[in-house]
Amino acid sequence: MMSQEQNDLITRTGPKDPCGKLMRSYWQPTALVDELEGARPIRPVRLLGENLVLFRDERGRYGLIDRHCAHRGADLAFGRLEHGGLRCAFHGWLFDATGQCIETPAEPKDSKLCQNIRQRSYPVVEKSGILWAYLGEGEPPAFPEIDCFVAPDTHTFAFKGHMACNWLQALEVGIDPAHASYLHRFFEDEDTSTAYGKQFRGASAGSDLPMTKILREYDRPIINVEHTEYGLRLIALREIDEERTHVRVTNQLFPHGFVIPMSTEMTITQWHVPVDDENCYWYAIFTSYTNPVDKKKMRDQRLELYELPDYKSRKNSGNDYGFDPHEQQTATYTGMGNDINVHDQWAVESMGAIQDRTKEHLGQSDKAIVQYRRLLRQEIEKVGGGEKPMLFLDEANARSIQGPATMDGIGPTRGWETYWMEVDVKRRRGAPWTAPVPKEIDGKVHRLTAAE
Repeated sequence: MMSQEQNDLITRTGPKDPCGKLMRSYWQPTALVDELEGARPIRPVRLLGENLVLFRDERGRYGLIDRHCAHRGADLAFGRLEHGGLRCAFHGWLFDATGQCIETPAEPKDSKLCQNIRQRSYPVVEKSGILWAYLGEGEPPAFPEIDCFVAPDTHTFAFKGHMACNWLQALEVGIDPAHASYLHRFFEDEDTSTAYGKQFRGASAGSDLPMTKILREYDRPIINVEHTEYGLRLIALREIDEERTHVRVTNQLFPHGFVIPMSTEMTITQWHVPVDDENCYWYAIFTSYTNPVDKKKMRDQRLELYELPDYKSRKNSGNDYGFDPHEQQTATYTGMGNDINVHDQWAVESMGAIQDRTKEHLGQSDKAIVQYRRLLRQEIEKVGGGEKPMLFLDEANARSIQGPATMDGIGPTRGWETYWMEVDVKRRRGAPWTAPVPKEIDGKVHRLTAAE
């Protein structure tokens, strides 16, 4: 258990909060590129407790500025895109993508009022289907050379979803290897050949065993946690017999992301971005190491659950997440359907808007949660002391963070330590795009004997 003061420290991300200062040291997912498609590319955005408006001008430049006009506070989300910027509909004041006021048309013709007026603004870049903003001070960091940023557009797909809870509990479900055996338990296995685009529904690599069967029947994983340059590596081991062990390797990507295997073909890199202290969005980039991603199929699958324009779930607390007691008895552990996003959403939203960690009791299976919270407090303290936090990279060091390696498959009970690395390296070397082999495992894998 922790004190209320400690819980506040690691959950609250407003401009004046210590964790908010940490979060502002990194690029933050702000919107999907898709959200600014169409005739009027303007979107209101709430990010880290700040009310902003995102737009794309006629020249294709992105702007992210304060939502309320510097004149008299009218809402710029209802503004007009014209003459190189975003024009307030109240008095016609015009702001460019940098926030500079460039016209005050109601003022006298010789007025120079606009020269000294600048709307607070933040830089925005487009990367892998997501628009990223930097809300911090000084020069922003470089992006690490992780797979989802290296792969070509044809081999990535980005999506998002809303959760009505604090960002930290949303993140922590993704670094909890034990929960999948319960929360995502299916009582019957389906045809794994139809699993494209679905997590935990395919076969485990190196076997024809469905992931649903492995998670259901081997529910006491041994969990190893390793500290890395980018955060944490989690290895969950489920021993099937003396010869075979299921190995699942996932990663916590500091500060609020994780990288996990979705299938033998794809990984998911996902961030949990604070809207404010009681809401967050998850942003995910799906990366394929084989064929181009079927973006239409992936998008259509997810739009069965998430409604536009806010990407909120059709199953939510208002309709009990679609809970069916008969289904809970006969088909799924939760009784909330087959989409594991709904299971996760129920779990983290049911904790309350901000989980009260003063009442929790952690066990051995929560070791990754414990290690992450320590790391988070350490980096908050570092930033508070004026130092740069973990993964704040300059261009010279961006390539030092690659991968990270993931794996989900059946390996030898003796020798799994090398096997998972070999499987990951083999996949990278066979990819149709140049997938870097992380230096931390490249030197340990000289041959691909076990993997092949």
